[in-house]
Amino acid sequence: MRLNRYIAAAGITSRRKADELIKNGNVKINGVVVKEPGPSVGPDDRVEVNGKLVQVTEKKVYLMLNKPNGYITSMKDQADRPVVRELVEDIPERVFPVGRLDYNTTGLLIMTNDGELANRLAHPSHHVPKTYRAEISGVLSPERVRALRKGVDIGGYVTRPAKVKVIKHREKGAIAEIEITEGKNRQVRKMFSAVGCKVMKLERVAMGELYLGRLASGHYRKLTRSEIEYLKSL
Repeated sequence: MRLNRYIAAAGITSRRKADELIKNGNVKINGVVVKEPGPSVGPDDRVEVNGKLVQVTEKKVYLMLNKPNGYITSMKDQADRPVVRELVEDIPERVFPVGRLDYNTTGLLIMTNDGELANRLAHPSHHVPKTYRAEISGVLSPERVRALRKGVDIGGYVTRPAKVKVIKHREKGAIAEIEITEGKNRQVRKMFSAVGCKVMKLERVAMGELYLGRLASGHYRKLTRSEIEYLKSL
């Protein structure tokens, strides 16, 4: 954040008055007097105005985004592919995604600036359940469903038991919901592949008891207070 904006956001004065304070040598960053309004202030910088420490307490923001197909779960991509940050650009706070969804996986993605909550939700030790709806090709037989429920080898790693429900059988495939408590790279796709099926389309529809519902693709909404408290309880 630019220095003059930082001072204004801290409630000290307006941005224009902040420019005057800076120009007059009344502002220090990390003990050094700064007379230009342009320098950026990071979270670890110490800003003083007239000898007094000033701080910006950023408002915590919690969003649910319905990630579309073809977006990278990142704030920036070196190949200039679309990133999820572009879908929340009208939010003034700098929010970031919690965990990841593959490039071709759609659905529920939490975005926030609450680093502590994000770390807890993403940490594998907490086993936060995530539910996916998969459209697959191949016969999803009872034997294959039982294997998925028990745990399958996805390349040197045996998955934890999963909840699997067949929604609809098709002539050459099926639609199924699978709930896992891990987050290995491309795990759901690898699990179905391990039993001889291929995922054609994958959508995350829930995180614990938090459901995507009718939220349109590419849109977001703010979480309710009860939803935030629920996530914090996981």
